[in-house]
Amino acid sequence: MHERQPPLIILDRDGVINRDSDAFIKSPEEFVPLPGSIDAIAELCRAGYRVVIASNQSGLGRGLFSREALDDIHAKLRSEVRAAGGEVAGIFFCPHTPGDGCDCRKPRPGLLQRIAAEFHQELREVPVVGDSARDLEAAVAVGARPILVRTGNGRATENNLNDNAAIEIYDDLRTAAAAIIASRGIVAT
Repeated sequence: MHERQPPLIILDRDGVINRDSDAFIKSPEEFVPLPGSIDAIAELCRAGYRVVIASNQSGLGRGLFSREALDDIHAKLRSEVRAAGGEVAGIFFCPHTPGDGCDCRKPRPGLLQRIAAEFHQELREVPVVGDSARDLEAAVAVGARPILVRTGNGRATENNLNDNAAIEIYDDLRTAAAAIIASRGIVAT
């Protein structure tokens, strides 16, 4: 019999946690958290969630930055979350370009499937928070709970959604986190 695992939540990075850039986030200095996003991650942790990041990072495949630079960006992210009282349980990224035809680049489900395998957890109804259609499509492909935030590319994505799309929409990660926590009936401390 397996112990019950703490619930997962999967977050896109650029445009959800930090400011996005058409020129890519290439260094820790360019990694600028969106207002409230780091505290939102800490609140999710305090509510018992394991926070995992799933991010397309084609700038790596394009040669715009090195793996070391990406690791430094993620070290800064982890440090800021830790300073706020939270922990990032894992960071998964696709290094490929759109033309590579890989299975891990969102909207394909490979990155999310890797997370499911790594954490030994089904993704049915797991919240997946993103700012673009590809994040939502990847969530739907694995039976997860797609959630859109209006930060980053979120407003443009919202404007292009099918009216029948069963997508939860929040202004930012802070309001999404509060709703996700409330939906489990947990009071964050």
